[in-house]
Amino acid sequence: MNYHKAATAVSWIFHPFFMPTYMLVMLLTMTVFSLYSLPLKLYLLWVVGLYSLIIPGLMLFVLRPLGLISSYKIDNRRERYIPLLIGAVCYVLCAITFARIPSMDFLRKFMMGAAACEVMCLVVSLRWKISLHLTAMGAAMSVLLLINYLGTQAFVPLVITTLAAGLLASSRLYLGCHTPLQVAAGFGGGFLVMLFAFLFF
Repeated sequence: MNYHKAATAVSWIFHPFFMPTYMLVMLLTMTVFSLYSLPLKLYLLWVVGLYSLIIPGLMLFVLRPLGLISSYKIDNRRERYIPLLIGAVCYVLCAITFARIPSMDFLRKFMMGAAACEVMCLVVSLRWKISLHLTAMGAAMSVLLLINYLGTQAFVPLVITTLAAGLLASSRLYLGCHTPLQVAAGFGGGFLVMLFAFLFF
């Protein structure tokens, strides 16, 4: 088996761009949020997909020809500043969109937490390389643990995310993209920043 190709595939499948959409799909199908009507679910998926995937993805296609990034993987620490800033702004805009709907407070906090994670990674990247992949995974784990703590059963999504986090961490280490400390810092940082976002936003 070609482990390098498998690890690369895992890294792309669980790319930070995709994590908010994955999370929303799990929330809308495996938790109390599944009670939302289909039109509302589709609207939420569109909003999250637009701000977390489509707009940031299009910006990467602009940054690459301009020479501001050398690869869509954005593994170079010094090339992460602009993409992270764009991501943070997009998440804030998504949170503002949700803030207009009173029943969307949980998702608003989720998006503000995602923006805070982007800012945290941006600040850290000024001096040190941190795993963006594991930051997103740590943030997702924090959200699911909070849901369970609040009394909403989300055991299956939690198990899926835990297994995915382990697989992703192993893949990033195997590819040599990060050291164990960078992986651990990413996961722990994402987890704590998202937790604080829910407590204080």
